Amino acid sequence: MYDALTGRYTFACPAGGETRVALSAFRTLERLPGAAHPAVYRIRFACPCGDEHDGLVSHDELDWAPLGLDGRLFLNLMTSRLEPVASELGDLAALRIEAGEWPWSFFCYPEERPRPVFPSSFSLLAPGDGSLGLAVRCPACRRLSVNVVSHEHVDVPFHNDREIRVVEHVFPEDVHATLAEFRAELLSATFDARRLALE
Repeated sequence: MYDALTGRYTFACPAGGETRVALSAFRTLERLPGAAHPAVYRIRFACPCGDEHDGLVSHDELDWAPLGLDGRLFLNLMTSRLEPVASELGDLAALRIEAGEWPWSFFCYPEERPRPVFPSSFSLLAPGDGSLGLAVRCPACRRLSVNVVSHEHVDVPFHNDREIRVVEHVFPEDVHATLAEFRAELLSATFDARRLALE
């Protein structure tokens, strides 16, 4: 389902059969009740056909596969052999995390601090003028924060924007009731630029 070499998820498209989209093409993510190992997420994604479609993604595909931990093979042109990439990419990811770099980060407005996060914490993604509005449920305080980031900030693990914009608003616990408010806030000019100190 996820290809670490292209950074794309594969889903079914009713109009065109199979389609591949980046994480930034996701619009909503919702953990489904029931299975916990692995957890399953219902996502809605913007398809290249022009419509939005629903799909299912496991927790492993959402959080771990983008780090190259899915056990896929690649053709090594030097040896003409299929070789696994999981161990090399996994070791590289572990070294970066041990050095204090996280694959994804966001700014938690209620806590006034940057936080490491995984895509399973994303709730809503809304494209804008070349940027992406990202609603994230903080894994530490469980509150919702909205950041405005680049597409690369979401699509490319370990790419963190030098500066992000933050919606200065504490959202009520009922996320579904605030979606319209969130979209209106994204279209306004009430963002405060915050610099992430990622060392």
